[in-house]
Amino acid sequence: MNSRAKFLVVLSSTGLVAFLLLGAVVSQSVAADTNTGRNGVYPHIAVYSEVLSRIKSEYVAEPDMNGVSLGAVNGMLEALDPYASFLNATQFKEYVKNYDTYKGELGLVLAKKFGYITVVSVVPGSPADKAALTTGDFIETIKGVGTRDMPLAFASLLLKGEPNSTIDLTVLRRKPEPQKLTMTRAVLTYPAVESKLMPEGVGYIKVSVLTNGKVKEVATAVAALEKQGAKKLLLDLRFCATGDPEDGAELAGLFQGTGTLTYAEGQKYPKKIYLGDEKKVISKLPLVIMTNRGTAAAAEVAAAALQGNKRAALVGEHTYGNASVRRPITMEDGSAIILSVAKYYTPEGKSIQDNGVTPENMVVEQDQNAGDSDDDGIPDVPTKGPSEDMILKKALEVIAKKA
Repeated sequence: MNSRAKFLVVLSSTGLVAFLLLGAVVSQSVAADTNTGRNGVYPHIAVYSEVLSRIKSEYVAEPDMNGVSLGAVNGMLEALDPYASFLNATQFKEYVKNYDTYKGELGLVLAKKFGYITVVSVVPGSPADKAALTTGDFIETIKGVGTRDMPLAFASLLLKGEPNSTIDLTVLRRKPEPQKLTMTRAVLTYPAVESKLMPEGVGYIKVSVLTNGKVKEVATAVAALEKQGAKKLLLDLRFCATGDPEDGAELAGLFQGTGTLTYAEGQKYPKKIYLGDEKKVISKLPLVIMTNRGTAAAAEVAAAALQGNKRAALVGEHTYGNASVRRPITMEDGSAIILSVAKYYTPEGKSIQDNGVTPENMVVEQDQNAGDSDDDGIPDVPTKGPSEDMILKKALEVIAKKA
């Protein structure tokens, strides 16, 4: 079966799971209108139990009910949160023991989509980058094991290992057939913040990751550009998906000294507001920010904060949608759910994880290092050779109009 056909099968089956889950949610919502407290949950459980019962009694062959139940749990979590994971007791024990022990990585930022592990972004210069993996790629197998219904956290663990060790992956794209890769893990070196003075006094700053210390590098770059005569600033956050949301608030605080930058809140997570502070502002020059579908996490928080406070204009593509506080919640049998317990919000109160960030100046770009995709969601094979940077072109047009 070719990659396109495989994807359509996955999409169809995922749609069925979503339909069943939606029916359960509707039942719960209807019950909530006539019941209070815990009573509203019972119709949901009843629908789920009846579906399992029908599968067991009427399916063409006796099904593996453990697999069916696990698939239902994983489908429910993915429908709720593309970054959530259910780990059985053995998996969770291994995850806790080894995740921070292994230093070799591929440089992938991952999520779940249509049941598969999908690439949000890659760290520049990493093994994943050198293998031309890109936003939207689906990882079909890891070490020969299919990733459909594989917990995201466990997939992340499998991808880690000792530096210089190898790992086999199969990547799903539109064409040609699924691509088999053997990759070598490495200790990641995060790229430094890049900057240069462009014509017309435009100071360009490229931020590839927002890990610890990168905000200070941005501050240093801005100061240097202003000394060189920069009159306007262009902040490139494309494919920046590594870093904690708090670092995004810190980055926004370099340019916005008043108002709410962002806030985090959850059902049992007290609301935490991040405010601008004039003492921390390093520049008040006109600012334009570039984003794309690989912009996520800290970079999204920064972009949303500066857009929401009318401090910067955004140019580019809709961002990915990944800004939450995730924690493991353990079960009695030793298994665990890794779940978002709080989400980060824009100054206007929109969930960044649920909505992403939409630039007011939308530009869809076929990047030379990133596969585009059609309606079915599978990216094409990355193109080779130079192509015009349409987002940068538009950003320069927008910034030229700023005083």
